[in-house]
Amino acid sequence: MKFKLLVLFIFLITACKQKREVNTSFYFWKTVYKQQKVENNILNTLNSKKLYIRIMDVDLNLDQKLIPIAPIKFVDSVPKNLEIVPVVFIVNNALKNQDERQLAQLAINILAFVQAKVLQAGAKSYKELQIDCDWTATTKTEYFTLLKLLKQHDKSKILSSTLRLHQLKNQEKSGIPPCDKVLLMCYNMGNLRKYGTQNSILDVEELKKYAGENLAFYPMNIDIALPLFSWCVVFRNQQYAGISKRLNLADLKNPELFTRKTDGLYTANTNLPAYGLIKNDEVRYEESKINALRETATYLTTFLSQKPISLIYYHLDYNLLKNYETHQLKEIANIFR
Repeated sequence: MKFKLLVLFIFLITACKQKREVNTSFYFWKTVYKQQKVENNILNTLNSKKLYIRIMDVDLNLDQKLIPIAPIKFVDSVPKNLEIVPVVFIVNNALKNQDERQLAQLAINILAFVQAKVLQAGAKSYKELQIDCDWTATTKTEYFTLLKLLKQHDKSKILSSTLRLHQLKNQEKSGIPPCDKVLLMCYNMGNLRKYGTQNSILDVEELKKYAGENLAFYPMNIDIALPLFSWCVVFRNQQYAGISKRLNLADLKNPELFTRKTDGLYTANTNLPAYGLIKNDEVRYEESKINALRETATYLTTFLSQKPISLIYYHLDYNLLKNYETHQLKEIANIFR
């Protein structure tokens, strides 16, 4: 333990003296891709070289077969100056009890589907494939087998996997995914369903419970994803009732609709069927504040190696990005350097 702490101390001192290369990118997490001038300007201003595009989800159908769910449609081509990184989200429970034959077929299907979508996006190929899955101890074997099979089928591609905070902290139980690098998702870290005023999207004190030396000693290159989104969490009789996708902060600040309580929660003044609410439902507004993003970056940077990293914001949507100045997003990237 003393040796590990000494190595960590030397690592932190060294990290303070060097600068790392940081490439700023975004996730695109919609089902239809259209070029938007404002979004393209933001990409250009931040000198983004990549765009991480969700291609599809993978889940079981009624016949218990793994199929693509909500695949993306490309109305426009992706700008030529952007490298496409296709992302495939796999529902964790869908992997349970899948044998190697089924996983081998899934790997083939994923690669074929991704290649077809990349062609639709206007590119000939891609360099990196990212698999997103909240794997657990019960699906670790299946998920890791799938990653190995994907790599075997195409060794020329960089294969990356998302990494959630619980997987980072519980490395012995969760295992280390057999891929080329991981992407640490630094959001959705609190207890969303807990009644009260906490921020379950981004909480630096909560982050510290998972990262630290777990991050510093992780045996693989790590990229970082940070949130640029907000949501409204609904409680009924102090019990979690879901996230309202129609509500926004302007609605909550409308005194005809809601009353803001002293604890920061908003109470519905009447039944609001358009939002799926009834009178006295309570709403917690959560957001990714720029100060919290700065604090997160400052904390994380001392535990990362000096190797080049990608900083990926979730996600590319002007309705979200208008809440931030581009110089603020540049500042976050500079903190990591």
